[in-house]
Amino acid sequence: MTEELTLPAAVSGGSLPAGFLWGAATAAYQVEGAATEDGRGPSIWDTFSHTPGRVRGGGTGDVAVDHYHRIREDVALMAELGLSAYRFSVSWPRIQPTGAGRVEERGLDFYKLLVDELLDHGIEPWLTLYHWDLPQALEDVGGWPARDTAARFADYAGIVHAALGDRVRTWTTLNEPWCSAFLGYGSGEHAPGRQDPADSVRAAHHLLLGHGLATQALRAGGADPRVAISLNLYEVVPAGDADLEAARRIDGLQNRFFLDPVLRGAYPADVIADLAPVTDFSFVRDGDLAVVSQPLDALGINYYSRFLVRDGAGSDDGKSGPAGERKLVSPFPGAGSIGTDPGELPKTAMDWEIHSAGLTAVLTRVSRDYDAPPLYVTENGAAFVDTPAADGAVHDPERTAYLAGHVAACQDAVEAGVDLRGYFVWSFLDNFEWAWGYDMRFGIVYVDFPTQRRIVKDSARWYAASARANRPLPVPDAPVDGVSPRSGGPAHHDGAGGRP
Repeated sequence: MTEELTLPAAVSGGSLPAGFLWGAATAAYQVEGAATEDGRGPSIWDTFSHTPGRVRGGGTGDVAVDHYHRIREDVALMAELGLSAYRFSVSWPRIQPTGAGRVEERGLDFYKLLVDELLDHGIEPWLTLYHWDLPQALEDVGGWPARDTAARFADYAGIVHAALGDRVRTWTTLNEPWCSAFLGYGSGEHAPGRQDPADSVRAAHHLLLGHGLATQALRAGGADPRVAISLNLYEVVPAGDADLEAARRIDGLQNRFFLDPVLRGAYPADVIADLAPVTDFSFVRDGDLAVVSQPLDALGINYYSRFLVRDGAGSDDGKSGPAGERKLVSPFPGAGSIGTDPGELPKTAMDWEIHSAGLTAVLTRVSRDYDAPPLYVTENGAAFVDTPAADGAVHDPERTAYLAGHVAACQDAVEAGVDLRGYFVWSFLDNFEWAWGYDMRFGIVYVDFPTQRRIVKDSARWYAASARANRPLPVPDAPVDGVSPRSGGPAHHDGAGGRP
């Protein structure tokens, strides 16, 4: 049974542009569950999470938050909160269990159902083709360091577009290729857990090549798709005068190594020079960068914090991973002892600095320095320790303040002339947070993992009210009022059945 949320009247004359998208985002492996149902094959995250010591608490995405079985309930809740868009990812091994060849129609049917539910509720579907769940069979023959994976990705893009292109307008090829390449094949913190700096650079190039080939495949399918890529970008700040060179190197590997080939058709020369001890770039073939730099219809920017960079703050000897299982080398190939300083600003539960001005800086930099398409913040959010209070509600004032500050940063960017057209909070639901397991809660909707009960957090109520006003509303000192259920208690959704 769903309790109705009482929302305030819409406010006209909001400070953000008319038609600004207020959305929320998730990723398939983090929310869907149903890991072996309806023909789904294993992904690298299935393998990684089932390897002892790789994920904190031994968590896996086998059940996650059961989004696969609760899709109608979850979409109805999105509609009650007034979301105008939902950014979700498709599980590649749910469509092609081995990453090539046979198509699993039951997997496509699930996403057809999801898209139809969204459209029936007036919510725009934003589809991401790849959010890190590479079919394990492709990893077994080389993974992203192998060039053929890019071609297989383009095939998969065409299959999904043929099934959903008549109903989905905006297609994101990749989410955060930096993480896929440098955390997956460099530091080993993410799946597949390999630690090879040269392979991590090869993987980065083949991910970008896959983006370009998939862009071509999407457009070849007709229906005039809007094609995007989402990059995780940071404001990179030197900790001191002695760290200017260190900041240049990290900015190059984190930001420009992906922005430049996508938007300029070339890797930055200084980064190629920095990486000379790691690789000779012989894997880049003539014509590759023309494919990578296909014109985009939108650019997604994921932002969580800034990087305060200090030479000597990192080490190639590594650190323990989230599960404490082994030493992780630097995710920045060739950067040696350069690392990030924790800084003195307040932190989230992930120990990330809260620095909303960095989002404005990133947005204005991309707008100023690149011939960029319209921008969207496709992920922004924060993990804090959340527990239901005695009244049954989840009061999360820290997250509400975090979101308010970052939506205000978007407003500042728009006022500075940035063509910013939407914001997606990460995430809609608490979920499986990769190597951190179930210890980190980013959702604006609380999930009681044993029962799968959903509880709308105060931050979600603030977000719903701000979306209706089309501007960030003031943050109340007390738990958020004005969008609470008519009953006076927390909105909750019990769904059908508990967690297996």
